[in-house]
Amino acid sequence: QVQLVESGGGLVQPGGSLRLSCTASGSIRSSNVMGWYRQAPGNQRDLVATITNGGSTNYADSVKGRFIISRDNAKNTVYLQMNSLKPEDTGVYYCNLYNAPRRYWGQGTQVTVSS
Repeated sequence: QVQLVESGGGLVQPGGSLRLSCTASGSIRSSNVMGWYRQAPGNQRDLVATITNGGSTNYADSVKGRFIISRDNAKNTVYLQMNSLKPEDTGVYYCNLYNAPRRYWGQGTQVTVSS
């Protein structure tokens, strides 16, 4: 069984920064993909960014140049550094681990960007 525990959400003003963390525990393959998705009220859950265990990254167009995803393989932890936050970045951010053949989700952490 795999568990994901997220931290780092909160309330921030537009233009501010937040850093999310997610640590995975359990039976985790050395080859995997970790990432972040977000869901705003009334919307579907959308990809924000992913990173492979080798360090290859992928970002949604809306966050390119503002968000940085990174990971520490030794700690099975993925980070999302969010800069220049906008109100439209508001939502519940979910950590995701693709650990073939299954996909796992964290419980979600709320990010609110508001003045």
